[in-house]
Amino acid sequence: MTTFKEIRGTAVQSVSTDPSNPEEGQLWYNNSIGVLKGYQNIGGAWSSGGNLGTGRSGMGGAGIQTAGLCFGGSASTGTTNATEEYDGSTWTAGGNRSASKAGGASGGTQTAAYGAGGSTITNVTEEYDGSTWTSGGNLGTSRYQVAIGTVGTQTAGICIGGFNQTNPVTNTEEYDGSSWTAGGALGTAVRLQAGAGIQTAALSFGGYLGTNANTNTTVEYDGSSWAAGGNLGTAKRELSGTGAQTAALAVGGNSGSAPYNLTSTEEYNGSTWATGGSLVTATSDNQSAGTQTAGLTFGGSGSVATTQEYTDPTFAVRTITTSTS
Repeated sequence: MTTFKEIRGTAVQSVSTDPSNPEEGQLWYNNSIGVLKGYQNIGGAWSSGGNLGTGRSGMGGAGIQTAGLCFGGSASTGTTNATEEYDGSTWTAGGNRSASKAGGASGGTQTAAYGAGGSTITNVTEEYDGSTWTSGGNLGTSRYQVAIGTVGTQTAGICIGGFNQTNPVTNTEEYDGSSWTAGGALGTAVRLQAGAGIQTAALSFGGYLGTNANTNTTVEYDGSSWAAGGNLGTAKRELSGTGAQTAALAVGGNSGSAPYNLTSTEEYNGSTWATGGSLVTATSDNQSAGTQTAGLTFGGSGSVATTQEYTDPTFAVRTITTSTS
């Protein structure tokens, strides 16, 4: 029989206390309690971050886990124009938008973001420079409840689907930093879905088709047309997305039935979705930013102020057990 030393080149250490800084894959025998332990990759995990100053849902977002941006949305007192900036632990006030809006397209960075559309059924676009919002070019189609997530950049934005107060729409529009032009239409009209990626490699996934019908469909954009991708594990609406077309996160969402808000996270590799770590707090109508390996989600249904941070991979000390059948 091959021994562990022959495989790894070293024997399992016998120690009285667990090492303070173990390495991935390291094994040891804790002789004070008689247990074999190891330091293992346990996948993605969410942890609590600093709360927003103003709890809200349906807000815009941009940036990364250590430099996030939250703007607009529906607060407990009504739609807000407040902007907040995140440094990885604390939210602080930024410059207010010119008008209060929720449910619009958003993307970019903390110092170069855009927000377009939103309630009440507007085509207005605004750009943020890290302190001030200024007017940009108007969308061709006024709408809200568009793809939720951090999608594109200030000079290469994208607005996907949404609702025109009468029907969900298939419209895709592309932004060049000054004007919007029509892109390839979605195959199916949808609203309250999630988005991720960049203008020439975007994703739209999940969403609401109407009559309490959620979808698990994913479609991929190449800058001109949409094509089918791998389906989400669970059909849901009011989820949020972030990351790249080949490394995206689907965060939270509304199942359409009690208890409605979800703790689920799914990770996309460009073809299939896999289960990720569960949220600390279930949420929907939240906003997300960052990457698949360093994600950020904040706010949500009920105008909550919750912020959660995602790390993948996450490592932890685990007891090594065996079983026989």
